Amino acid sequence: MKTFGQPQRNASRLGVGLLLATAVLLVLGASVGSTGFDSILKIGNDPLALQIVLDIRLPRTLGAWAAGALLGLAGAVAQGLFRNPLADPYLLGSASGASLGVALALVFFGVSPLATHWLVRLGLTGAAFAGAVAAVLLTLVLAQGVQHTLRLLLAGVIVGVVLGALVALAMLMAPEMMQAMQAFMLGSTGFVGWSACTLMAVVWLFCMVVAWLLSHGLDGLSLGEATAASLGLPLAQMRAALVAVLALATGTAVAQTGMIAFVGLAAPHLVRSVAKTTHGRLILLSSLSGGVLLLAADTLARCLIPPQELPVGVLTAVLGGGYLLWLMRRNTRASAGTVL
Repeated sequence: MKTFGQPQRNASRLGVGLLLATAVLLVLGASVGSTGFDSILKIGNDPLALQIVLDIRLPRTLGAWAAGALLGLAGAVAQGLFRNPLADPYLLGSASGASLGVALALVFFGVSPLATHWLVRLGLTGAAFAGAVAAVLLTLVLAQGVQHTLRLLLAGVIVGVVLGALVALAMLMAPEMMQAMQAFMLGSTGFVGWSACTLMAVVWLFCMVVAWLLSHGLDGLSLGEATAASLGLPLAQMRAALVAVLALATGTAVAQTGMIAFVGLAAPHLVRSVAKTTHGRLILLSSLSGGVLLLAADTLARCLIPPQELPVGVLTAVLGGGYLLWLMRRNTRASAGTVL
């Protein structure tokens, strides 16, 4: 009984720790900007400082957490669906599709992600989301549905490679858009406003509810497809719903913040390194972990070289890649010690 209860206690402690970290980072993120802590210190006396905090810093901070939470959720779903710890939210080609959508918008409309006009932002956001969804649908067509996990996985890899090549071709034909595409592909939370925060929050809540309801199916699928089928699980319907959750969560996050690397891959590994638990708790904790990772990276990106800031995708790649490398070395040493 003690052995069974320890993982659950670890999961609960991790959840509390992630919530506390989220609260601290939300306060810190709303306080830090190109002017340092000046705005937050003057919030009671300066209307401009109040506007900076409420209209720029706070929605950006909440948006960074929401995007990370969506990617963490999608990463846990992807790894459970494909039964592969290396699966990430972009595995079905959604990232390449979103990039191609933005590239086509830049080619045909000449808009830039650096522009702030809401119509321009809506156009690029819509193009990114439409591209991500179209890529996932193309993957499903090539895989002939969701009946075979391996076929779905291979189709996603193929779609990602082909669409990535088309993005490179578009940039080669229109070199003037390379800087704009680079801004999207490196990721940024600088353009997230209250409407984007609301959208991501609604999508996160919907995806979390659906993923939670399907989490028992993922537990059964982890035993193997034959075992899951023998348990009476509707595998085809379950895969279709999980793919829809994966596409919606990933497409929404990428459309609002661009390409954020490693968050969806690293978040579930961070949870598993602390607590071995069922997929229901794993998905929730991975989502919280993803939010903390991206929010921490975004806050750090604003602090390192003020008044300028680093692309948040660069920091997530460095931090996430470094963490996974450390985790791999730790597991290798643990395995060597067990053998000895």
